[in-house]
Amino acid sequence: MTALSELTTLRLGGPARTLVEARSEPELLAAVRGEDAPVLLVAGGSNLVVADDGFPGTVVRVLTRGTEERERDGRVELKVQAGEEWDPFVARCVGEGLAGVESLSGIPGSIGATPIQNVGAYGQEVAETIVSVRVLDRERDAVVELPAADCGFAYRSSAFKRTPGRWVVIAVTFSLERRELSAPLTYAELARALDVAPGEGAPLADVREAVLALRRGKGMVLDPADPDSVSAGSFFTNPILEEDAFAAVETRAAEHGRLPRFPEPDGRIKTSAAWLIERAGFERGQGDPNGIAISSKHTLALTNRGAGTTAELLALARELAGGVRERFGVELVPEPTLVGLDWP
Repeated sequence: MTALSELTTLRLGGPARTLVEARSEPELLAAVRGEDAPVLLVAGGSNLVVADDGFPGTVVRVLTRGTEERERDGRVELKVQAGEEWDPFVARCVGEGLAGVESLSGIPGSIGATPIQNVGAYGQEVAETIVSVRVLDRERDAVVELPAADCGFAYRSSAFKRTPGRWVVIAVTFSLERRELSAPLTYAELARALDVAPGEGAPLADVREAVLALRRGKGMVLDPADPDSVSAGSFFTNPILEEDAFAAVETRAAEHGRLPRFPEPDGRIKTSAAWLIERAGFERGQGDPNGIAISSKHTLALTNRGAGTTAELLALARELAGGVRERFGVELVPEPTLVGLDWP
């Protein structure tokens, strides 16, 4: 049996009952169709937390490759197979002067995972450039091309994530613009790193390098020499609250300083999970230096220092969430996909 710890960036997870490798669309469809037992799709493994008991069904390792390019309406459309790695794709786009994904540099994982999570960072989300997603709808046993409007994109979420088990992402089509400068930069930390005013653009290559530097400083770029990068990235999403709920949290948090406030288009307010965790009394590096610990660089990342277990990781995550709930009345929601695990 293959241990799923070998296929995840956390290096955690027990054995798979069956492992199948899919290197083409027909192989991917054949591996998934007709399976009565549970199916788990794994590509980069960067957003998975798998139980120590492993997975009782079939694990399909998505290794499909290939990109098709065409010009449409003055933009470049790239149809990319789900198994392609995300960051090399971003590097290619930046190198070819294609704008739209440069702020998503350094994110580990595969193309196929990006629409599921609606991957985002530093003011960009993949939903902004996705034209369509080619999927297998397992309920209807039909391969369909879903336009972006039908994907249900939301903050770190999508229809694919909200109905697990129904959809298999086969390929993703992105629409990018040929231009020298990025779109206006809205993320203050990135604008400062580039020494530009918020709302200004910057050369694509400069944006990529600045994002990579920021992510490395937080342990968010995979690096064999950096134990803080042995994680699933940010473990919790940033809470989005109604105005009255935000005001209540703001009152409870007043003694700790200004609660971060990021208005959302729908009138709700996003705040910082990391800020809440730190003000609830948790510190960077807290935990077992040889097992499971909070990253020494970023309180949103939970790391495996080599001797950890998934049970210990979930115990620490619950401790953090419980502390934030007790201190501020805010429920933290895990960002990674939890396999064989209950939350909270």
